[in-house]
Amino acid sequence: MKDYQKNFLTLAIEANALKFGDFTLKSGRKSPYFFNASALIEHGSLHILGEILVAKLKDSNLKFDMIFGPAYKGIFLGSILATKLSEKECMPICFNRKEVKEHGEGGSLLGALPKGNVLIIDDVVSSGLAIREAVTFLSNYDVNVAGALVTMDRQEKGQNSNLMASSELSNEGLIVHSIITLDDLLDANEIINESVLQDIRNYRDKFRGEDV
Repeated sequence: MKDYQKNFLTLAIEANALKFGDFTLKSGRKSPYFFNASALIEHGSLHILGEILVAKLKDSNLKFDMIFGPAYKGIFLGSILATKLSEKECMPICFNRKEVKEHGEGGSLLGALPKGNVLIIDDVVSSGLAIREAVTFLSNYDVNVAGALVTMDRQEKGQNSNLMASSELSNEGLIVHSIITLDDLLDANEIINESVLQDIRNYRDKFRGEDV
């Protein structure tokens, strides 16, 4: 793993954002690990998270004009990233609401009007549903989706095949860039207990999607 990946894993465990045990996911699957990005807010080391996000961008050589952070986790992740990038150059950002607002400014969009090359940022890719919803939202505007940045790729099967969700999205023309993946967790034997790693291996063998 690269330094920024190790830093992220250490931060996620310290913040209790990455937890190990017995968890029931939204999909109904029983998972030996769970990632809750909101815990990073409670922990408070957001400057470190911002540096990690920027390091990933540099590593991926991603080019974009603005950021879109889908509700809800993408809102704070996008804000942190835009804040760090704006130290050198103005970086516009926008978010969506889960429900359309009928009063005040109204609508479902907050922030800058989407235009140009847009980067989607979110916490986790599992089935790929949240990323697809973001792409659908942005399709209402004259934009090109430059890619998606997530903190973790669970590398699980997507919605439409035995491929992992990120591979499905890649086949659809959208590249997902992740700070860490399920495979990275399994390489973290200096950070994660071996018995936990074995439980994760068993889970991977059952639910991991195929790569492109």
